[in-house]
Amino acid sequence: MRNQIFFILLLGLFVVSCKNQPKPEPQYIVSGEKWLDTEGNAINAHGGGILFHEGTYYWYGEFKGDSTYWNPKVPSWECYRTETGGVSCYSSKDLYNWTFEGIALKPNLNDTLSDLHPSHVLERPKVIYNDQTKKFVMWLHVDSHDYAKAAAGVAVSDTPNGEFQYLGSMRPNDAMSRDMTLFKDDDGTAYHVYSSEENRTLYISELTDDYLNHTGNFTRNFIDQSREAPAVFKRNNKYFILSSGCTAWDPNQAEYAVADAMLGEWTVMGNPCSGKDADITFYGQSTHVLPIQGQPDAYVAMFDQWKKTDLIDSRYIWLPIKFTSDTTIDIAWNEKWNIEEAFNKE
Repeated sequence: MRNQIFFILLLGLFVVSCKNQPKPEPQYIVSGEKWLDTEGNAINAHGGGILFHEGTYYWYGEFKGDSTYWNPKVPSWECYRTETGGVSCYSSKDLYNWTFEGIALKPNLNDTLSDLHPSHVLERPKVIYNDQTKKFVMWLHVDSHDYAKAAAGVAVSDTPNGEFQYLGSMRPNDAMSRDMTLFKDDDGTAYHVYSSEENRTLYISELTDDYLNHTGNFTRNFIDQSREAPAVFKRNNKYFILSSGCTAWDPNQAEYAVADAMLGEWTVMGNPCSGKDADITFYGQSTHVLPIQGQPDAYVAMFDQWKKTDLIDSRYIWLPIKFTSDTTIDIAWNEKWNIEEAFNKE
């Protein structure tokens, strides 16, 4: 009996102690600030995208060198660039705290003819998981230093944090491929979305079942409208494409379009942004739209805030997407916000 009374008293003390424990301080996403990883280093994952796999988010991006220079061999635009450092990978459970996993796709330091040589261009890496082959598949824009190659590269890995094996590059459907993204539909069909025809037209191309090539089934979209930096997501059986205009490193007005199918007809809806500097996308450029796992109607629009003369110091802008109807969205400027609060329906 004494033991039972002692246990009840102990349990009561434990309950009181738990109630008195302070709640953890909320964490915030602060756009435009320098984001640090768990080791205190600046996150270096530009033009990137995020994969969710088995309870963990993996953020892949361009790992830029610390020296920015102008390439005079490209006189048509301000071709600022850095030496290519490969594709970085960071992991997180909560989207606030990011651990550097390493360079998932390493540069080739020895072969000057390799797509992965630091003198060449690697941009906008995206990774999706193939449920059939159990492979993680990365596509990215690969280019020569003067942007004349205009091709797409592909790599695979058995694990999400690499090391990815580079398989080579191609011009999909015999067309140029520059700014790009990937989209994996609910049925497992994957699509490669890329700027083509000197960035005047956006292609949407179906990938083969192993995601390593193109089926030849593709569409040409927004012809002669010069759209780049595509980001694709799906909600309630509607497909959305967010993109930017083509003004090199300088910001411009974002635009989005909606369709009933990836290879269907797209309807341009206009600028989704609102608030301060919405007409120039808050000084950012789209790169990815992230669905937050376990929270319906929770999508985050990801942008890069480029610093063309110091590209490694380019910052990140992440903002929640609000749906005002089945086909209309609003991305409002919010300098500081919390994921749990932004998507709390209560």
